[in-house]
Amino acid sequence: MRNFDIVHPSSWAEALGLLSGGDEGTRAFSGGTALMLMMKSGFYAPTRLIHLGALEARCSFIEATADGGLLIGAAATLSSVEASPVVQRSAPVIAQAMKKLANVRVRNVARVGGALAHGDPHMDLPPILAALGGEVLLCGPDGERTCPVESFYTGYLETRLSQGELITGVRLPPQAGWRSAYVKCTTRAADDWPTVGVAVSLRVVSGAIADARIMVGAATERLTRLTSAEAALRLGAPDAATFARAADAAAQEAVTVDSASGSAGYKTELLRVYVRRTLAEALLNGAVQ
Repeated sequence: MRNFDIVHPSSWAEALGLLSGGDEGTRAFSGGTALMLMMKSGFYAPTRLIHLGALEARCSFIEATADGGLLIGAAATLSSVEASPVVQRSAPVIAQAMKKLANVRVRNVARVGGALAHGDPHMDLPPILAALGGEVLLCGPDGERTCPVESFYTGYLETRLSQGELITGVRLPPQAGWRSAYVKCTTRAADDWPTVGVAVSLRVVSGAIADARIMVGAATERLTRLTSAEAALRLGAPDAATFARAADAAAQEAVTVDSASGSAGYKTELLRVYVRRTLAEALLNGAVQ
């Protein structure tokens, strides 16, 4: 790695000011698990890193909202999210997924904000948060704004994070009545990334699927919502036949990509299988109370 400067801002204003110069070599970080790998591989060579450690206390919150939703701060570690009683009660699919995300050492260091900002479609957290209807909370020179997680990603390692902005957290609407699951295809090797990851949320009313959200990652260039598959589910019975129709629609809709883990065609067939499996698991998980 080449030499770089590191600075430790003591306030949000100072951190935003350091980021607003337009220098592509400047990057903010907190846990830095993904950033360090990119630097070691030579994929990214910063000239200056902004460490947000002094600001973590303000953004490590995990709390329920007045309407039954959930707020998670950008500096919350993945381990704290996994162990949080609030998360386990409000959005149990997140806590369940954390147990198979990387390993304990990574989860103890990696932050929610970094998992969102990195933009790698192989990350587990973005499809889950998108399927739950989450929105990213952002702060920048022009003030605060929000962006739905499902539309936050524009390409491989590309997001809607503007120059000089920081992620401050993520907000989820109430999940009562929704059934959710996340299933990924992975060999579970030490250096493995998912070949496909599927997150779904279903709302079943009077024996029929009233609403659905299906997100796919890893097999596609960016996090992708499968609206045709969702349409195939609506008003159908939550059974194997309906799930198979949705899986076929997902395979036709998703634009999969070749990679070291398999061809695009292989991933399309995997997606067909994993959409069915994830829908079935969501049904078994039951609705959030």
